[in-house]
Amino acid sequence: MPVAASAIYFLNLRGDVLINRLYRDDVGGNMVDAFRMHIMQTKELGTCPVRQIGGCSFFYMRISNVYIVIVVSSNANVACAFKFVVEAVALFKSYFGGSFDEDAIRNNFVLIYELLDEIMDFGYPQNLSPEILKLYITQEGVRSPFSSKPSDKPVPNATLQVTGAVGWRREGLVYKKNEVFLDIVESVNLLMSSKGSVLRCDVTGKILMKCFLSGMPDLKLGLNDKIGLEKESQIKSRPAKSGKTIELDDVTFHQCVNLTRFNSEKTVSFVPPDGEFELMKYRITEGVNLPFRVLPTIKELGRTRMEVNFKVKSVFGAKMFALGVVIKIPVPKQTAKTSFQVTSGRAKYQASIDCLVWKIRKFPGQTEPTLSAEVELISTMAEKKSWTRPPIQMEFQVPMFTASGLRVRFLKVWEKSGYNTVEWVRYITKAGSYEIRC
Repeated sequence: MPVAASAIYFLNLRGDVLINRLYRDDVGGNMVDAFRMHIMQTKELGTCPVRQIGGCSFFYMRISNVYIVIVVSSNANVACAFKFVVEAVALFKSYFGGSFDEDAIRNNFVLIYELLDEIMDFGYPQNLSPEILKLYITQEGVRSPFSSKPSDKPVPNATLQVTGAVGWRREGLVYKKNEVFLDIVESVNLLMSSKGSVLRCDVTGKILMKCFLSGMPDLKLGLNDKIGLEKESQIKSRPAKSGKTIELDDVTFHQCVNLTRFNSEKTVSFVPPDGEFELMKYRITEGVNLPFRVLPTIKELGRTRMEVNFKVKSVFGAKMFALGVVIKIPVPKQTAKTSFQVTSGRAKYQASIDCLVWKIRKFPGQTEPTLSAEVELISTMAEKKSWTRPPIQMEFQVPMFTASGLRVRFLKVWEKSGYNTVEWVRYITKAGSYEIRC
């Protein structure tokens, strides 16, 4: 894993070092001079926050009247370094009463050194949670007279949270009604040729959760992914159930997910944060179920007329429906007049975007509405140039439908007190980049 920092410097606007900390011996203590000479004095601070000088990389950010500069000499995780800076500033503000500037640093040298020793070890970030660090670094910072008073929040269990067990959830939560809301939200990205063949298609999805659960519950989520079903059948020593399975690509999880258990059992087990959070992200590239089939026909009749015929069929179940369907059909800039015939919804010409816009508020499944339009163009004396047709674009939202076929097989909640829970599951498919060439 690449390091995040070999050294960190806090400089004022003149370039004076307020405080610094060396975490590794692969950079010299005078590297900040290179930053002053090659970046600050050449007025290049606003161009790029990442620079390489003399074999070292400099990542810098300005907060108030302070520059925070991270120096590394080897391959570094830039995103991790900037995230560390942002969270470190939030930590300092929690100790200094909400302020972070040159005066706050000068008034809290000892405290800052102590915090810098705790939040990074040999170039790797550690726990930066203010609630946890205040349990064993009890020194109070010198507060600005304009800072707000600290809020009296419940103190979490330090033993559990410092070890990283459940640092995202505090103990003692109590709800009268224990509920879990789970949303699977997918975006379909499509590029289709004028003849109806799919040139590119994929689905990006995320699982959003909102938990109102008492105590420290342990949740277990089962999906119809291929690897998970095969692993379950091996553990139970019986063949997997028949039905559609999908292969998830590029899966990323929230920090609450037990990755060790996922690698061994292929089940998503976790102690959820309180409230709303994103449990996981994924991508699907094969076996995508497109919610619509589209057949566009555009004919240019001479120099001043066009005919547009557009058919769109919803291929999802008849009891389902799509909401907010918008179809944008490009036309030439010299469009003068349009006339429409639609079997559903409303259509109009929008000159600002050079498109015929067809809107269907509620689109039932297994239906095939059509649009016919005649477009009159302004005749010009100039030589006619061939019109490069932009792709047709669609926007939609289909509740209770997933283009990937992903389904929740089970959602189990266990808590030592044994209370009953109510689980709600919802599916939503939206248009990402949904384009059809014409």
